[in-house]
Amino acid sequence: MRPLFPDPIGLAGNTGCYPIGSKRACAPDRPRIDRVVIIDDYSTARGGATALSVLSAKLFRGLDIPVTYICGDDGSNAELAALGVSIVPLNSRDLVNAERAKAFVSGIHNVRAVRMMATWIRANDTPNTSYHVHGWSKILSPAIFKALAPVARRCVVHAHDFFAACPNGAFFDYQAQAVCLRRPLGVSCVATACDKRNYAHKLWRVARGSNVMRLLRNQVDFGKIVLLHEKMAGFFVGAGYRAGRLTTIRNPVAPLSSERVEAEANDEFVFIGRLDEEKGVEDAVAATRRAGARLCIIGDGPLMPQVAASGNQVRTLGWQSHALIGQIIHQASALLMPSRYPEPFGLVALEAAASGLPVIMSRGAFLAEEMESAGIALSCDTTDERGFADTLTAFRKMPKHDVRRMSERGFRLAPNLASTHEEWRDALLAQYHSLISQAQCPGRRTR
Repeated sequence: MRPLFPDPIGLAGNTGCYPIGSKRACAPDRPRIDRVVIIDDYSTARGGATALSVLSAKLFRGLDIPVTYICGDDGSNAELAALGVSIVPLNSRDLVNAERAKAFVSGIHNVRAVRMMATWIRANDTPNTSYHVHGWSKILSPAIFKALAPVARRCVVHAHDFFAACPNGAFFDYQAQAVCLRRPLGVSCVATACDKRNYAHKLWRVARGSNVMRLLRNQVDFGKIVLLHEKMAGFFVGAGYRAGRLTTIRNPVAPLSSERVEAEANDEFVFIGRLDEEKGVEDAVAATRRAGARLCIIGDGPLMPQVAASGNQVRTLGWQSHALIGQIIHQASALLMPSRYPEPFGLVALEAAASGLPVIMSRGAFLAEEMESAGIALSCDTTDERGFADTLTAFRKMPKHDVRRMSERGFRLAPNLASTHEEWRDALLAQYHSLISQAQCPGRRTR
């Protein structure tokens, strides 16, 4: 069975109707949406969050809903512009590439971002305009929630990560290399040097996190916080968010390949993702070396020099297009997803499984239990080099017909653990309609 999503019938564009296949569904009792304002640090995909924010813009334009895309970068997305999306850029650099002194200040409170957004809202807002924040931590900063306060009741905030609840965005102690269960911004949290850089940077994150809590968590007028998986809720409630403000809409998944990967014919593992500590790429390299297996790495990041120099059993390809990844994985037997932190969704795991590629993943990933129960993945403690290597060896020794069954099940069943593009779009629109209605009739709000 597919997961349950809000009823798509009656989600209206400008006319109060929208197409479903060859039909049109009308809902006169629902308010129309004048415009959807999408807010993200970037206008071109540099990761899953921006890829989804851009996707949402395309899907809404497919229903002829006007879209404005407010971003922190230069807004140079020709595809969105060609679709008639109005792009409002800040023309700023992200924190990693900005001058250190400026990044220190703007990362906590970006004054230019506040002014830009507040100016746009004063000039263009209507009672039927919806706002959706996808990303803010790399350029725009928590300051945008101050600018959004006048329209907070019509605003959705997407939690693609944990930055709205945890100062370092991962509920992960980088120094101890362990999941952190401390109360965010509590005494123990502030006193713990958990940042991947140093304690001074942790204190900077605490200052920024305090702004998030003040401007978002403590402002109950803000609409829904959208989670990627039900298991994220406990972390947000633990950070002080009311459960009634949280809703789960699982990410949409498109297979990496439309044809099933014949995993049973291959003997190379593949890792796809950012080459950073929390993604566990070093654990994948160590385990495959111990198991005497080959590893293909698709991605880039700070650990690329170490990974590229890790031995002949590893080949690194850098970032590749979705289409090229779909071709490369036809040489793989399984995807490795050894995240060290609580992976909120693990989109690549479902994209690979839906292509027929079995997955070997961290037991702590939120999808691990479901994928293993479906017979499309194996999970283990991927931080235990010997245990991880033993799991890889056991998989390599599986009879080919068993690997083929895993591949076929994934190809058939993995999409059931996520949403389709249309379901995801309609679930978002349902939130916008609900918030507009509640904003216009405050007595209907339920908290």
